Amino acid sequence: MVVSQPALNQFLTCKQTTTKFTGIPEVDLSKPEAKALIVKACQEFGFFKLVNHGVPLDCMVNLENEAFKFFNQTQSEKAKAGPPDPFGYGSVRIGSKGDLGWIEYILLNINPDIISSQSLLIFRENPELFRCAVEEYISEMKRVCYQVLELMADGLEIEPRDVLSKLPRNEKSDCCFRMNHYPPCPEAIAAKGRHLIGFGEHTDPHIISVLRSNNTSGLQISLRDGTWVSVPTDHTSFFIIAGDSLQVLTNGRFKSVKHRVLAGTSKSRVSMIYFAGPPLSEKIAPLPCLMRKEEENLYKEFTWSEYKKAAYKSRLADNRLCLFEKSSTPPNQLNKMRETDQNAQVKKVF
Repeated sequence: MVVSQPALNQFLTCKQTTTKFTGIPEVDLSKPEAKALIVKACQEFGFFKLVNHGVPLDCMVNLENEAFKFFNQTQSEKAKAGPPDPFGYGSVRIGSKGDLGWIEYILLNINPDIISSQSLLIFRENPELFRCAVEEYISEMKRVCYQVLELMADGLEIEPRDVLSKLPRNEKSDCCFRMNHYPPCPEAIAAKGRHLIGFGEHTDPHIISVLRSNNTSGLQISLRDGTWVSVPTDHTSFFIIAGDSLQVLTNGRFKSVKHRVLAGTSKSRVSMIYFAGPPLSEKIAPLPCLMRKEEENLYKEFTWSEYKKAAYKSRLADNRLCLFEKSSTPPNQLNKMRETDQNAQVKKVF
């Protein structure tokens, strides 16, 4: 990734921090209490660490190595798979509304019926090993995603069990896969005691995102009080991120989490994210099986396609869901629902 020195002034920065947040919820996928812990974590943070997930470490490391091979190519070679449409290779620019990041990336659409020509170029210009590593990894991500969503339904005590997992499992689902590369922060910035923003603050629009990175720090999440905290690295585990669609499906019981990535000062960071999305025509609204008697919908019904279009027209940090909120909803209803659900989950865990 090549950026001229004057252009560095266009990037957002923040103060360097070494504090690691030790309160990230951890869910062991092999334990019976996983379903209750998933619900509790999504209510309190919209984010949790997943361990004992069953994905072989070799599968994760192989793709990480192949990703580094791609990003270590010359800019002219990588550019053959760009510019993004939005799929393919891109760098610096995030979206079409002026957001910039200290990042280069590959974005792939997983639905075989909507394969982008730019996505095909990535594999046409690179060894077969890369394609195989991506396909193996995505297969594992699908399994993990479905399992987490079904445990989520179990924890919420709603039926059918696949009420959430059937959305990304649908053959027409709009899931995608992204590999991000954050080069080290330039000395000119690091010397001032600041970090470049690799990927600015945002929420994910999908149902959930499954994230894994190498052992380079940079990921931060925003707590409910607005405090930004750094997430400790763990290249053997995954981090599950609740998205905007999940917030709507649960009528606000789960809240999508704001997160961002800071560029490191000495090491490159590579992250791989599987975004679980529904079919484009799927109507997104609070699940009837979850709604209590006389509970009011917090959101208007919309299709996933409508929400994606709204997301593409907005800036990263915008609150996209506000366009679909019902203004007539009492402001304290959401807090009451969360408090009731949290009390119930605490009893189940302990």
